[in-house]
Parts: sequence; structure tokens; C-alpha cells
Amino acid sequence: MVRSPRDPRRQILELARVLLVDDNPTSRLTLQTVLEAGGYRVEGAASAAEAVGKLEGSEFELVLSDLHMESPEAGLKVLAHARMMDYKPATALIATYQDSPARTNSRKGNQAVLIESEDLPELLSKVAQLISERATRRVERELRHAGV
Repeated sequence: MVRSPRDPRRQILELARVLLVDDNPTSRLTLQTVLEAGGYRVEGAASAAEAVGKLEGSEFELVLSDLHMESPEAGLKVLAHARMMDYKPATALIATYQDSPARTNSRKGNQAVLIESEDLPELLSKVAQLISERATRRVERELRHAGV
């Protein structure tokens, strides 16, 4: 959550924005409900093309994408596009029970982070961690540009 600097008298908390990309409507709506219950503002996309449009039109703190959608690597293409955005959202692949039996794998930098959606507390913890790491990177980048 970010405090809005617009009016110092009113401290408005803005929810972190998450773009959730999954062509399976059941998985997408279930994860969207869980993330919204966890305090995030979530927009869903059913395809890589729809996700790219949303990335171009809005700013997100985190992009979560299923790997296999309309093509075997559509999810990776969505995350690659997200990383090229000026606002540099955190990115992660999500795996549902239908997907391959992947293990949660966290790596630094621009590499993929894989989150299994069946472990809801771990999912929410990893989402919070990714958004926190992104915020830290942004502050560090702003300080470097300011010469501090």
C-alpha cells in the first residue's frame, strides 16, 4: 500500500495493483478473489494480448501470469513485456494444480519467480514480498537519480 501524497491533510492508502493473467477463468477468478481478500486491487486478463494492453494503459506493482495460455510461452512473453515498462512491476509466474508439479522457486533480478496457487498463505506472503522488493528497488533507483 502506498500513501497518496496529493493532499497531506488526507492520508489515503492506495491498494497495490496486481495484473493477473490466466486463460482459465476459474483459476483467474479464484486467485483474483483471494488476492482482493488479501488487500490488493486486481485486474484480470484472459490472454497475453489483453495483458499487454492493460500493461500499456495502467501501472501495476505486480504482474502474475500463467505460463501456458494461447501459446506454450505466452506467460513468459507477458512477463518480458512487463519488465520493459518504465514503471518496472515485479513479475512472477503462477502455477495451478492443472499445471506441471512445480515448486516455489524464488530468484533475484529479472528471472522468473514461480508461485503455486494451492498454498494460499504462501501465495499471499510471496505476493507481499515481491511488491515490497519492487518498492525497495524503486526507492533505491530514485535516490541514485537524485544523487543521494
